[in-house]
Amino acid sequence: MSLDLENMSPQELDALIARAAEAKRTVQKRRINDVRKKLTQIAKDEGYSIEELFGGGRKGGKGSVAVKFSNPANPDQTWSGRGKRPNWFKDALAAGASEDSLRVG
Repeated sequence: MSLDLENMSPQELDALIARAAEAKRTVQKRRINDVRKKLTQIAKDEGYSIEELFGGGRKGGKGSVAVKFSNPANPDQTWSGRGKRPNWFKDALAAGASEDSLRVG
């Protein structure tokens, strides 16, 4: 299959690039699935499961993080110390509280 790229319009080239990128993703997914099937079969033939060999199989998902800070005025408001500071935390600091005074335990 020979393509005459020189005579293609920019829109035709963009469409070709998009089709090629999609074809690449499809081929990669197919190859990954083939390898997974092979590895699963090898593990099964040896009397193991993939989970036994490589772990529990959790994908993505976030585990819970311990609470590090609590609002003294409302103990139901907590913060793990990760991500954006909650307003109650910023307000307490602005009012003169220290981070250590808001720390749990």
